Formats: sequence, C-alpha cells, structure tokens
Amino acid sequence: MWHNAFHFDSLVWDGPIAIYLFLLGISAGSVTLSVLLRQRGAGSENGIIRATAILAPLSVILGLLILIFHLARPWTFWKLMFHYQFDSVMSMGVMLFQVYMTVLFAWLAVVFRAEIEGLRRHLLADRFAFIDTLIGKVAQLERLLTPLLLLLAVLLGAYTGFLLSALKTYPMLNNPILPALFLVSGISSGVASTILLAVTLFKESSHSKGVSFVHRFERPIVAIEVFLLVCFFTGLYFGGGQREAAMWAAIGGGFWSQVFWFGVIGIGILLPQLLGLLSSPARQHQRSHLVLVCSLSLVGILLLRYFILYAGQMTVL
Repeated sequence: MWHNAFHFDSLVWDGPIAIYLFLLGISAGSVTLSVLLRQRGAGSENGIIRATAILAPLSVILGLLILIFHLARPWTFWKLMFHYQFDSVMSMGVMLFQVYMTVLFAWLAVVFRAEIEGLRRHLLADRFAFIDTLIGKVAQLERLLTPLLLLLAVLLGAYTGFLLSALKTYPMLNNPILPALFLVSGISSGVASTILLAVTLFKESSHSKGVSFVHRFERPIVAIEVFLLVCFFTGLYFGGGQREAAMWAAIGGGFWSQVFWFGVIGIGILLPQLLGLLSSPARQHQRSHLVLVCSLSLVGILLLRYFILYAGQMTVL
C-alpha cells in the first residue's frame, strides 16, 4: 500500500517537491504577516518580525537547495539564474525568487538597521561605514519597499500553486483554484511558524502585540482554506470525466484519501480548532498550547502539499 502510494507509473514529481512547496509557503506567509505588522508600528524588537527574519530567507534557500539537488543535473541549475524563458513557469519562478530575495533583504536591513550598525561597529570598528550610509538611503525607500515586498510575497505564495497547475495532463492539478488554495494555506503556515518560533526561540509573550495580531488571522484563514478546498473538489466533481475520476481517486478511498481526511482535515484543521474552542482563554495563551496548535497546523499543511502532489498525479487525461 505504501509502495503503491509513492511509486506509480504516472508520477513525475515526488516528495522533495512537496517539501519545496511547503517551505516557499512558509516564507510567503511569514513575510505577508510581518509586513502588515510592520505597518502597525512594530519594530525589530518584535518576536514575530524576528522570527520572519530567520524563516523567510532560510526557508527559500533550503527549498531551492532541495530543488537543485533533486534535479537530474544539479550543476546546470545556474543556467536558470541567468537564462530566462518567459513561457516557462519554472524560469519565471526563478526570476521571482531573485527579485523577492533582493527586496526581502533590503527590507530586513531597514527594519534591523540599528542592530546591523551596532554589529558592524563591534566587529569592524570604523571600517565599512558605507554600509550604514547605504542602509540609510534604502530606508528612505521603505514606503516603496513595503507594498512591493507584500506583492512579491503574495505572488510567491500563489506561484507554488501555479507551478503544479501548469501540469496540464493531470486534471486534478490543472485547477484554477490551486494557486489561491496554496496562497491561503501558505499564509496559514506563516501564522503557525512565526508564532512557534517567536514563543520558543525568542520567548515572546503569548499576550504580546505581535502574537495577538498574527493569531487573529488563524480562524478566518482556516475558514477560507476550507471554502477553497470545497470549491477545489466541487469543480472537479462537476467537471465530469477524468476530473471527477481524479476527485474520487483522491478522496474516495485508499492511502491518500486517509492522508486527506485524517491528516489534512483531522490533524491540520479540526483538531487545532477543537483545542481552541474547548480550552479556556487562559489556556489558549499558554506557551505549550500555542506550540501544540501551531505544530498540528504545520503538519496538516505539509500533508496537504503531499496529498495534492501525489494524489493529483494518480489520474491523467
């Protein structure tokens, strides 16, 4: 059963691609939330923004490394960095990564301007003082950087869905709802991962402005995610033919059906919501409760990526 679920004739993209998509979603989601939080006056002392400073670039770098070494010829990946093909979703994605990372590092430099200057003075004394001047000039453009970074983060989150929907021979993947579904679930992973890192690594209080702000997004995002899942499968059902067959193959029985119902819906959506509804307000703000709920949400989102990737390749046109 396990072997047949992960190895079948129509399989093209396997597990590492699911992890790659999951990591990109975390980056896009965490940046989206932190940019909105920054607009409310939060600074570098905020645990959510500190968590984003680690998660956002690191998850993209790890995702790209996984993708590069998963290629048949990883040493040729550099060609994609400089030779763009505007009719290739993968090539356009590489271009998006480059612009996104450039703007992200510029924005982070502005947010952590004082810390960077202090670190430079401590390590390098008066050398490389031009770095402070350069960041100061970039800081003057923060009003332009902020909406640009927000736009790029949204595009990155949606791109993870466009990448799969470009596989036109798979009726379940070639679905217009997929980019929106991956964008919303990516923001959900951003909520969970930033809170998780903020309260564990940076010891951010569960009552802090940043955690409270991000936590408010949880239930609306889950509601939208459930709505998009319903639309996703309803479209397949009324599409008839192989589209309907793909839907029943995915959720009507078998290994990946169990992953969806017990993993994505049960562990990732219902269980965190039940824990929130059944726990007292004091319990909901305890660090252990937040860690548990965020961990369950991340597991569910990762399983969603695996489910869509594998179940979506089981049926072909």
